[in-house]
Amino acid sequence: MIETKTEPTSRVQQGDVIRDVELIERITEAGGVIEVAKIVFPLVVVLTQDCDLEQESRFLADNKGDDKRLLSILVAPLYNAEHLYAGEHLSELEMRMEPINSRKSPGQFLRNNERPRYHYLEFPENVPVVPSVIDFKHYFSVPGDYLRDLRRERLVCTIGALFREDVSQRFACFLSRIGLPEPPVATKERAA
Repeated sequence: MIETKTEPTSRVQQGDVIRDVELIERITEAGGVIEVAKIVFPLVVVLTQDCDLEQESRFLADNKGDDKRLLSILVAPLYNAEHLYAGEHLSELEMRMEPINSRKSPGQFLRNNERPRYHYLEFPENVPVVPSVIDFKHYFSVPGDYLRDLRRERLVCTIGALFREDVSQRFACFLSRIGLPEPPVATKERAA
């Protein structure tokens, strides 16, 4: 169970959990008609470092220019853990993901945060969020002004400092991984 705080602060913070955040998937124009395709994620968590968010907020409040201004803020969707186990967490986008057996080792590894791609979160009873999973492959950025406006009405809670640092560290490790090529398969000819 993670620690959270539900009383809002005046600025976006790392670890904020915010409802109904839009991701613009694409914008097309044909014959003067503009079409915007978007995905609305029921819950996201803010991943951008809190020191950067705090500096930006202070500089904007003091009107000290735009040197500390962020062009966008990184977030990642929170998926219902049961839907993720079933591989159905993106079914509304007509995407079928690989199921994870929640009762055996893969699911237990996920709940113990031993799978680098995922981070499992269980919220306290006073926060109306089911056990959830961050899939670090699905992070995206949103404009800061948009998220600041949205946060005023849709902040669910903020993950406590120790727990948000755990998320941040695991996200950084996931992004910094090195993909190595598969080693060549030894054949009988090479062995001789």
